[in-house]
Amino acid sequence: MPIIDVHAHVGRWQFHLTCGDADENLRLMDRYGIDLQLVSASEAVVYDAVAGNAALTKELASRPRLYGYAVVNPNRIEESSADLRRCLDSGRFVGAKIHTHYPGRLPGSREMAEAFDVVAEAGVPLLLHTWGREVSQLPDMVAARPGLRVVMGHAGGDAWREAAHAAASCEGLYLEHCRTAADAGRIAYAREAGVPVERMLFGTDATLIDPCWSLGVLRDAGFTPAELDRVLWRNAAELFGLEVPA
Repeated sequence: MPIIDVHAHVGRWQFHLTCGDADENLRLMDRYGIDLQLVSASEAVVYDAVAGNAALTKELASRPRLYGYAVVNPNRIEESSADLRRCLDSGRFVGAKIHTHYPGRLPGSREMAEAFDVVAEAGVPLLLHTWGREVSQLPDMVAARPGLRVVMGHAGGDAWREAAHAAASCEGLYLEHCRTAADAGRIAYAREAGVPVERMLFGTDATLIDPCWSLGVLRDAGFTPAELDRVLWRNAAELFGLEVPA
């Protein structure tokens, strides 16, 4: 069964970790049978979006199994808007990424609303870092921008119950559950809340987090083989327009 990881990163972090370059991403993909991986640059997420996106463009050029998210900084929206178009024109980026806590802009802020407008206009899916009860504001933000599709990275984190209900109420919201805390029952809760399996995705947060965490969560979620087929790759292929190599 193919696997597409929709939440990963390239580059080093400020934490005490040994993870780093794109070759490490590929090594972990080979270890766990991951065919394609969607990545953002750690430099773009935590420090300089434009410089990080430019560095990632070079890394993607020679690694066809990796596709990019262009990071949009809500604090520099005009600069990020132009940079997003530049990244998408390269043909190697398939979506946008927005963090909430590093730029200090949460859903509900004017700056985040403007960032959503930029991504909606670009017409690509958005991977949004979600962690906290502000996820309850996302259904209204997405509904106000027809066509926008938002992947809730970490599925709300510690607010995974609120995230489940948000996703259940809005067809434009998808859940992706990667994080280091296992919190058994998260996926079952989301399904009982009404989130269809067609809007659940597989993500790892590699190379920050070893993919074994997310694979274990899915293994214990009780999916049928047909459902697992959707969650592991088919939903992502449809959402991002990807073809898995034969």
